[in-house]
Amino acid sequence: MEYSRICCVLSGGGAKAAAHVGAFRAFQEWELAPAQFVGTSMGAVVAACFASGLDYDEVLKRIAVLSRREVASPSRTLLLGPFASSLLRGDPLKDAIASLVPARRFSDLRIPLTVTAVDSRNGQLALFGEGGKPHVPLVEALYASCALPLYYPPGRIGDRDYVDGGLRAVLPLDVAAGFDPDLVLAVSVGPSLLAEAAEEEAVVPPMVRAHNDAIRILMAAQTEDTIARWKDAPVPLVLVRPHLNQRATFALGSVISYVEEGYRAANRALHQWRGRR
Repeated sequence: MEYSRICCVLSGGGAKAAAHVGAFRAFQEWELAPAQFVGTSMGAVVAACFASGLDYDEVLKRIAVLSRREVASPSRTLLLGPFASSLLRGDPLKDAIASLVPARRFSDLRIPLTVTAVDSRNGQLALFGEGGKPHVPLVEALYASCALPLYYPPGRIGDRDYVDGGLRAVLPLDVAAGFDPDLVLAVSVGPSLLAEAAEEEAVVPPMVRAHNDAIRILMAAQTEDTIARWKDAPVPLVLVRPHLNQRATFALGSVISYVEEGYRAANRALHQWRGRR
């Protein structure tokens, strides 16, 4: 069967989103070309790279040189302790996103993209780009989707503050369903209740670790609920779940291994899918 309305869904996951790059390479080799992207957080950034027209080699080259310093610059308000506005500065992350994604407007993209974020005032899921607000500057929408509370300041768009889309849709399959696809390719690298922690974890303050654990549990449970709901959907789903450690949000030194595992995991999922057809 030929698929003409393939929607590619890329989850949040920080540095682990590099696995999306390897998965996309596998999709290309299987001649599965997305007609639509839906992304959350760093998954949205990777989606924007491909939707801009960059090929696998160019995206890999861009993410491979990204350093932790570029995305995790300490906030100048840290000396205020618990009264600090955030742990990290937002502008360096925004600059890093701009260096990765060549397009500046949603209308510049070659493939339609929907970016998710959460309105911090009412907690509602917000969509930017296709099926949402199309005139928001692309980098601003991508930053808002990545603005995880505690770590980054919210993204200000118009008169509203927006935070990480993963708080409501780590793996936005429900958003993808609204575009009437005939096949969904989804890559999930977000928090999991099953994945193991990294062997050498960064030392973080106990309160930050407690926050991270709470977010991990909530997002992981949300993801499992989303996947479970899709089991009754009439649209076939190829779900790619790379084997990655937890608590690796800023592990930029491991992006190449994440890319490689994303490629392997996508091929495993595609072989299983073909066997079921």
